Amino acid sequence: MLVKTYGSAVYGVDAITITIEVNIGAGSSYYMVGLPDNAVKESQYRVESAVRIAGYHMPRQKILVNLAPADIRKEGSAYDLTIAIGILAASGQIDAEKLSGYVIMGELSLDGGLQSIRGALPIAIQARKEGFKGLILPNVNANEAAIVNDLEVYGMDSLLDVINFFTGKEQPQPVQIDTRKEFYKQINSYEQDFSDVKGQENIKRALEIAAAGGHNVILIGPPGAGKTMLAKRLPTILPPLNLPEALESTKIYSVAGRLPAANALMTERPYRSPHHTISDVALVGGGMNPQPGEISLAHNGVLFLDELPEFKRTVLEVMRQPLEDRKVTISRARFSVEYPASFMLVASMNPCPCGFYNHPEKECVCGPGVVQKYLSKISGPLLDRIDLHVEVTPVNFSELSSSRPAEKSTLIRERVIKAREVQDVRFAEMEGVHSNAQMSVNMVRKICEIDEVGRGLIKQAMEKLGLSARAYDRILKVARTIADLAGSDNITIEHLAEAIHYRSLDRESWAG
Repeated sequence: MLVKTYGSAVYGVDAITITIEVNIGAGSSYYMVGLPDNAVKESQYRVESAVRIAGYHMPRQKILVNLAPADIRKEGSAYDLTIAIGILAASGQIDAEKLSGYVIMGELSLDGGLQSIRGALPIAIQARKEGFKGLILPNVNANEAAIVNDLEVYGMDSLLDVINFFTGKEQPQPVQIDTRKEFYKQINSYEQDFSDVKGQENIKRALEIAAAGGHNVILIGPPGAGKTMLAKRLPTILPPLNLPEALESTKIYSVAGRLPAANALMTERPYRSPHHTISDVALVGGGMNPQPGEISLAHNGVLFLDELPEFKRTVLEVMRQPLEDRKVTISRARFSVEYPASFMLVASMNPCPCGFYNHPEKECVCGPGVVQKYLSKISGPLLDRIDLHVEVTPVNFSELSSSRPAEKSTLIRERVIKAREVQDVRFAEMEGVHSNAQMSVNMVRKICEIDEVGRGLIKQAMEKLGLSARAYDRILKVARTIADLAGSDNITIEHLAEAIHYRSLDRESWAG
């Protein structure tokens, strides 16, 4: 008897429906075809044990399992449940009539229990798109799949629960999730706050500008000046995720298997802080079975690279294209997958190996040329993609011990949201552009117009401070964001002067 059940394969952040065909006939062998990997082939042993424990029997006939389409490689253990139900239906132990309406996914334990799978959200989205009535999967993944409306999602604990569902012995209720309620429930639940940081008002201002325009930023300063503390609080002043962004980020974490079981939906902007020993593949994604990297896990959020010069040069260079394109394509011989990677890069570094170059009190002990050599670990093309270079100085004792309350993140965030609303209107008709940092060269010329006095100031700054030519567009973008924060339609000389101040590493005098 031939029976078809339906599963799903995840490629990138999207899913493809897989048809599992099971045919039982004369003979005594077990065959699996359709490009299964080792984990899929080993399902035979898990399925047999789980079927026996559930009180049913594994047929002692020729069993042929085909995973269609046969030219796509099938990976992982999530097809166990689909295959087990197919075998039970093909052998006449359960009714096959209801199977065509459901996508079935889950890894089986030897005792018949169901283990979690990856990519439940994209699988649910694809199941709804193709008109399936419902999705059956492990209970631990049910909440994340249930945020897809117009699809019945059933969370099951064991193979026996699934069998009872199809035989009509049990009629469980589908899992219901109020997506909007879930989204707004924890939208502002941050532990850190900018009010924790004493002093550093100029650095807070720089990060406010970065948040308002989506600009990349690098913090340069001695050890203990507060670079990491400030960077960790940047997500608290970014605009809250909107629902499409939350769904997009949830899909990525679902595919990576990193979505907490208690969370149906991501409500906070991601904050990723990988160690400097990270490999190229771990940062941008890939591997034998491609998975999202740190830049994709930081999508719609912040990627913080602490001690930037300590990262391997090859690791930093692979970020150059994703920083421009806001996506990364992983290509293999048989296929390629694309992951979104629109993130704010926040980097920090010491100004030299000893950490005290330009320190107001301590003396730098690095030899001649050492500072320049240390800074040259970061390539010009990568620095070109960082809009704000901010020098962080240590906080003195009087500021540190002050009882004066600092400004809270909520107040800064309100100003950032207002500036972003101005940009939403400005870029409403421009696809793929949502903030000032994403403007192209042509857009900068049209949107960031300056008067004769402003042009004179930039010319003077480039000549006197030794600013590089590549700093020109960056200054205009940052000045436009400063003007947006001030509620100004035009870029004034004050806005330009502040933007020029944030180009420390472009100065020829730096580390000269």
